Amino acid sequence: MQPTIQHFINGKRVTGKSERHASVFNPATGEVSAEVALASVDDTRAAIAAAHTAYPGWAGTTPLRRARVLFRFRDLIEQHRRELASLITREHGKLLSDAEGEVTRGLEVVEFACGIPHLLKGEHSENVGTGVDSWSLRQPMGVCAGITPFNFPAMVPMWMFPIALACGNSFVLKPSERAPSCPLRLAELLQEAGLPDGVFNVLNGDKQAVDVLLTDPDVAAVSFVGSTPIAEYIYQTASAHGKRVQALGGAKNHMVVMPDADLDQVSNALMGAAFGSAGERCMAISVAVAVGDVADRLAEQLTPLVRALKVGPGTSPEAEMGPVITAEHQARIRGYIETGLTEGASLLVDGREIDVPGHDKGFFVGGSLFDHVTPEMRIYREEIFGPVLIIVRVPDLNTALRFINEHEYGNGTAIFTRDGAAARTFSHAVQVGMVGINVPIPVPMAYHSFGGWKRSLFGNLNMHGPDGVRFYTRLKTVTARWPDERTERTEFVMPTMK
Repeated sequence: MQPTIQHFINGKRVTGKSERHASVFNPATGEVSAEVALASVDDTRAAIAAAHTAYPGWAGTTPLRRARVLFRFRDLIEQHRRELASLITREHGKLLSDAEGEVTRGLEVVEFACGIPHLLKGEHSENVGTGVDSWSLRQPMGVCAGITPFNFPAMVPMWMFPIALACGNSFVLKPSERAPSCPLRLAELLQEAGLPDGVFNVLNGDKQAVDVLLTDPDVAAVSFVGSTPIAEYIYQTASAHGKRVQALGGAKNHMVVMPDADLDQVSNALMGAAFGSAGERCMAISVAVAVGDVADRLAEQLTPLVRALKVGPGTSPEAEMGPVITAEHQARIRGYIETGLTEGASLLVDGREIDVPGHDKGFFVGGSLFDHVTPEMRIYREEIFGPVLIIVRVPDLNTALRFINEHEYGNGTAIFTRDGAAARTFSHAVQVGMVGINVPIPVPMAYHSFGGWKRSLFGNLNMHGPDGVRFYTRLKTVTARWPDERTERTEFVMPTMK
């Protein structure tokens, strides 16, 4: 019998009423490590009800006291960093060092949220009219929901709930059922930090639970990170039910390599950005755009590096890349590699039949490298979400910009060059939300906001940073006057300040 991973509702772990379960795998071995309970409609409503009941008391808690809970939560994450990373590696497969880095990036958002008393300050104007003052304030939304992906079980939830909680909201988190253990442990650490019961709940489930979160009238806001088709569905459904929504979708991130770039620097950057976490990152570089005569040199330098990539379980100190999340995803990536060959791309390194000794049932795919890829090919147009890097050849920077700007995704991009004018032109003209200049994965720090353009983001506000505070609060503006005289004449015209 495998252990059953439960929900966390109203301050305790509960199995729920549903009899549906899903298998949780260890991707390095291919074995089932646990069963996770899949929430029913009633389970989901119970989590929402717990959050709804806890909301008024938490919203009425001073921002300073809310921040102190998050300060204690921050300390607990530091103490349990290795434990949290181990849970991530066991269910996702990424390297332990990579998992620890993920926890650290999530922790940075917690640290940002600890400053919430300052971040919630409004604006004040005295004498906007004679004897009339006006000021603004930010107030919490209510019950907020987060729906998060398998590839970052700690970081992406922590993009959402620390800011939501700091702003005075209650929260229901629906993590990926493929990697559910780390979010549950975060819920326990929040409780240990002093968060009242019901303020933060974790609900494991699938579309049945999601659809309740998107339509229940007690949910005020929904945050999502995942694929573009699901992001669009989340946005349309939740918006139609009157909710505020931020839904981050897919990506096809290009890195432009100019002829003057340092190829050693470029190759190292591409190896980490394309193959780190087996390419299962929304900010992974999956397209190297080689400008001018740099293409042959780039392909020649990358080929032996990709072939030499050390693939193994995430717990191995020698491994540079772990497995992908499931057998189905492994087959999907292999299918894309076959598609690239069929479409006429040159496969320089084929990672389909990699052998990892002692882990023949693990969900491994080796690093793969394509050259001579064109924009019409599926491996260029679609998000593979795996360890597959493609090289596209273009004659000049303007063509590189056109390719990027015409792509449906606009999440992240980068340029590697020694030319400041080229970098400035690129950063100004590219139609992408996050841009790196000699930085391959330009993920903003917690005090800036994370989000893409085009079909990589649905909604007007990005994640964490200033946009996170705006998303999880409503702006209220007060105009006040204390007249000396008790009687005033009735006016039927538009009021103006005098």
